[in-house]
Amino acid sequence: MMVPAALLLLGALAAVVAPRLLARAGWPDHEPVVALWVWQCVVAAVILCCALSMTLSAAAAWQAVRGHVFASAPHAVVEAYALRTTGPWAAATAVTLACAGVWSGAMLVREVVRARAGRRQRRAELLVRAPLLPGEGPVGGQLVVLEGERADAWWLSGPAPQLVVTTAALRRLKGRQLDAVLAHEQGHARARHDWLLHCSAALAGGFPQVPVFAAFRDEMHRLVELAADDTASRRHGRLTTALALVELNEDRGVFGPSPTTRTHVPQRVHRLLTPPARLTRARRVSLTATAALAPAVPVLVAFVPGLRALG
Repeated sequence: MMVPAALLLLGALAAVVAPRLLARAGWPDHEPVVALWVWQCVVAAVILCCALSMTLSAAAAWQAVRGHVFASAPHAVVEAYALRTTGPWAAATAVTLACAGVWSGAMLVREVVRARAGRRQRRAELLVRAPLLPGEGPVGGQLVVLEGERADAWWLSGPAPQLVVTTAALRRLKGRQLDAVLAHEQGHARARHDWLLHCSAALAGGFPQVPVFAAFRDEMHRLVELAADDTASRRHGRLTTALALVELNEDRGVFGPSPTTRTHVPQRVHRLLTPPARLTRARRVSLTATAALAPAVPVLVAFVPGLRALG
């Protein structure tokens, strides 16, 4: 049976070629939202190739699975897949891919649990440093100011999301720069970027030897920041957003000759100050539609023998 092998080959091809094409393309920095969608479609196509290959391999290896997968299929369709001519590799492939799927789910659960535990810890620390007054309850969207010598601002998600800003950041942020920081963090929250980061971290952590998942994680971290920058700049201007980034990160050594952390911050500031030309609407639509077809390709490959058998 060649279909499971073809699906695995297709998944491997997509995992190797797509990241290289995206790395060479210049438009992802121009359209980070579209690039986020394309990356998700590529990874979804790779995962779908593995899932379909696992299903067909299991159907070839075990009669019970075959009965469920092809329960309502005509006899000619079942014969088209040549399920009875497979060797012992079918069971090994199905078990390996199933274990990989379970491992991916476990890694995602671990990432979510860690994120929630960290959020609970940060909220508990916030209540210690900025306790609620008698009769006061947490209000979503409110601004919380903490004493701090380091300029910092972060969005604390949860049932009552809050923007936390240190006093050092307030002294640095001028005019509408604080509003730009708030719009940036709200852009992350509205687009649910945390789930993209959780999924990409789970795949990269679970399969560190698979380059496409490591590239997916790195690009998600970079592109979600660019997308949030665009959200803030549309509301408060590119110069204001760039100045807010500089004020929050100037003391962290990211603009020196040897940046230590957050080395993408100078590129983000440069991008805001010298905005790249956006793609045309037709180009954005074509990229979005083409990427959406990527997960459909493995489905088509899996159904080709059955469709041929039906005439």
